[in-house]
Amino acid sequence: MSLRNEPQHERSVAQPPAYPMARPAGCPFQLPQELVRLSKEEPSSRITIWNGTHPWLLTRYEDISTVQRDPRFSVDRQWPGFPHASSGAQLRSAGSRMFFGMDDPRHSHFRRMLIPEFSMPRVRALQPAVRAVVDGLLDDMDRRTPPVDLVDVFAARGPAMMLCALLGLPYDDHEFFSKNVRARLTLTTSEEDAKRGHSELVSYLTDLIRRRESEPSDDLIGRLVTNRVCTGEITRDEALALIEVLLAAGYSATGGTIALGTVVLLLHPEQASVMRDGGPQEVATAVEELIRYVNTTHLGRRRVAREDVRIGGVTIRAGEGVIAADAIANRDPEMFDNPDELDLRRSPNPHLVFGVGAHQCLGQQLARMQLAVAYPALLRRFPGLRLAVPLSELEFLPEATVYSVREVPVQW
Repeated sequence: MSLRNEPQHERSVAQPPAYPMARPAGCPFQLPQELVRLSKEEPSSRITIWNGTHPWLLTRYEDISTVQRDPRFSVDRQWPGFPHASSGAQLRSAGSRMFFGMDDPRHSHFRRMLIPEFSMPRVRALQPAVRAVVDGLLDDMDRRTPPVDLVDVFAARGPAMMLCALLGLPYDDHEFFSKNVRARLTLTTSEEDAKRGHSELVSYLTDLIRRRESEPSDDLIGRLVTNRVCTGEITRDEALALIEVLLAAGYSATGGTIALGTVVLLLHPEQASVMRDGGPQEVATAVEELIRYVNTTHLGRRRVAREDVRIGGVTIRAGEGVIAADAIANRDPEMFDNPDELDLRRSPNPHLVFGVGAHQCLGQQLARMQLAVAYPALLRRFPGLRLAVPLSELEFLPEATVYSVREVPVQW
């Protein structure tokens, strides 16, 4: 039993289960058995996280969707009860000005500055560039002797190249960005390493912003500096925080989804033809299902209650942390038929991977477009693509805040 808002004599004295929970051995796309059990027996329950505290874990789709839309739940990392993912995450949050960790109206103020950069017209305008990057990477892959690591030559490299072009960063420095982002998004990163990596990135980006002040450029960072920093609307530190958010999101989630999604497609060849041969709408539908199925945001959306709120059959008190486990919500049988099965024709598909409400992912349309270009192009160029090692030999990364896989050796 969990620690619930019930009379004291009815509470269990047992320690709430530790979170995050391990996935079943050999089943990288199935969710932890304990998480599945809680979703059925105690959909609103206490858990134990790394620092010994006991935030609430919500597992129902309806409750998780409600929490993300309800302003009574704060994303502000400065609240004492906020359920940080790790000690490194808590350290980075101290004094952080990142807008995803702000509540409205400050959050909306900064978010509005970036919305034009990720509008549908701008995303559509980027599609030829994405196709050119993908085709170039596949040309390079075709010249190599298999087996090759799909993560290195394609899944991670493509989004990195596009992100550097979008932001106006030299691709030659992508290893530096990648290293710092990985450290930032890994639960096991020590406080010392997290602090050092953050300091290195801040120093690099600060110098870049200063250069853009005297040497304007027509890229996202250049426009942000010219239109916002130089006009006095935001400070250099605030611009830096915005850029950090884009780096963290762009370097991890899209590349991870390409890698994981490709593994899923290779494990389900009877469905891969939908992605390989389908028209634009069929591909778009298949992309949504892969996003739902692999669910890279596997550690949940984190909030803290600003006031007492009754939700999911329990009362969450002001100052108590909440983890909205969207991974299990995306397998909620109340919302999805046969939720543990892959169905690339699934429609509708109201998954929560990009979030809902005021804090939903700003770059979700860009991510969708990149995935819709990458998957079919890869499968068409290499119709005989297959894993070069057994699935059991792939090293998945549950310790990363964005679920992924370290390497995917493939041959054709």
